[in-house]
Amino acid sequence: MSDVAKPQKRKRVNVRRPDVMTLVQEEVERHYHSPIVEKLRERKGSITIGNTTIRLAEQFGFCYGVERAIDLAYAARRVFPDQRIFLIGEIIHNPEVNRQLAEMEIISLPWKELSPEYDELTEDDVVIIPAFGAPTNFHEKIEAQGCHIIDTTCGDVMKVWRRVRTYAKDGYTSLIHGKRGHEETRATASRATGPDGSGHYLVVLTLEETDYVCDFIRNGGDAAAFLEKFEKAHSDNFDPHLHLKEIGVANQTTMLKSETEEIQRRIRQAIIDRDGDDGNFQMFDTICGATQERQDALFDMLNKAMDVLLVVGGYNSSNTTHLVEIGNEKLPTYFIRKASCLESLETVVHFDLEKNNEVAAPNVLAGFDEKPATIGITAGASCPANLIEETIIRVLALRGISREEIERA
Repeated sequence: MSDVAKPQKRKRVNVRRPDVMTLVQEEVERHYHSPIVEKLRERKGSITIGNTTIRLAEQFGFCYGVERAIDLAYAARRVFPDQRIFLIGEIIHNPEVNRQLAEMEIISLPWKELSPEYDELTEDDVVIIPAFGAPTNFHEKIEAQGCHIIDTTCGDVMKVWRRVRTYAKDGYTSLIHGKRGHEETRATASRATGPDGSGHYLVVLTLEETDYVCDFIRNGGDAAAFLEKFEKAHSDNFDPHLHLKEIGVANQTTMLKSETEEIQRRIRQAIIDRDGDDGNFQMFDTICGATQERQDALFDMLNKAMDVLLVVGGYNSSNTTHLVEIGNEKLPTYFIRKASCLESLETVVHFDLEKNNEVAAPNVLAGFDEKPATIGITAGASCPANLIEETIIRVLALRGISREEIERA
């Protein structure tokens, strides 16, 4: 047996000291605050200058969970000014925020698997767990390495974890509506097996996948074909003949609420059709409140006339992507990560959801420079206000309106 002592497990570190947080708030405000966005908030989300109107959704941008995660990351650097600080993956899905952390020498670790970098962590190192959370084996690894741990996991995500643990305890399989490769879904799935690892989960993304599961619930089928369809989207030793008998629905917190509700409805009906009642079905509303608020606010804004909608945020942001999907149903919608994507009135560089790639496209405002135009703007919960401000300034600049005119309006 080795005589080398293993590092002691470290408790979570509380960096929210009043003296630290005062400085953090000043720094965060400097990086992300926007007086122009505040001006629009005061005017109920609308401003008109000349023949151009800008509309902001009532709810947009940073939510409480994102703000808390950023505050904790900034605080970590102040509390540990001379130590190595690592972050599992990205703190949130926004390139600007992650760039700021990189400039603070907070080093991103791989998040898809426990790579050799984790073996090199020491007791002197600090590891930040992102807002999405992390799978249980990542938690166990950094604890075993003895690192200082700063956990920024969103409270809404932890509510889902409690729910899937309850499902596992009661013998229910967690059917998780989410993206199988998303950080949050991976973290939730790791909890769905329960403390002893005997529980099960299945991840579904689309209504088509849901209908496939429903057909198996009603009629049975080929287990091998089922497992092939849901490769890397189910727990170990998953047997659809056994583990679809009792189902509890949960979800990645940033999914489209209406789609999660439809999945719940279809799974419940399939169980009723098979069993005669829904006694083997459970559900719990685990959509993030901020995600729901931003979706609802966009639906409200779409009731007003607009020529185009701009959705600002990171291309890998799930909640932002769903805002784009909502907008696409009603009017021309561009998913942009920053203001410079608006190259001109003729060209917009945006993320095309169908092509799953950034493309340059003709701007629907081309030729509108002399005509009245109304531009709607919203942003996902991971987008800072300064990026929204830059978008507003860029849109109006293309219409011949200066920042000074905006500030005077």
